[in-house]
Amino acid sequence: MPIDRPTSPGDDARVVSFRRRGVGSNARLAARSPVEDLARYERGDDPAGSDDYRHRMVINIVAAVFVAALIGAGLWIADTMAAMRKNQDCVLSGRSGCTPVEVPHNRW
Repeated sequence: MPIDRPTSPGDDARVVSFRRRGVGSNARLAARSPVEDLARYERGDDPAGSDDYRHRMVINIVAAVFVAALIGAGLWIADTMAAMRKNQDCVLSGRSGCTPVEVPHNRW
């Protein structure tokens, strides 16, 4: 659906001119860093830096073991819940003998 706008004879050839930024403004922006001085976070070649690295690696291993234990616990809980749900569905449907009985095969 066309939009009804009032037209004037000079509307077709309207040119909008944009100002170019000067070279000086780009150089000034490039010289100023958006990040503060990072020298205070840099580490030298001192032996204390290797202790920090070792400590970080130990903490990473402890965190990985903890996450693996959480995943294992989650899987165990999910399996237990699925088994309980299966037994509960069996009992609520009115069937008897829902609990599996394990009998050793070599009784004699």
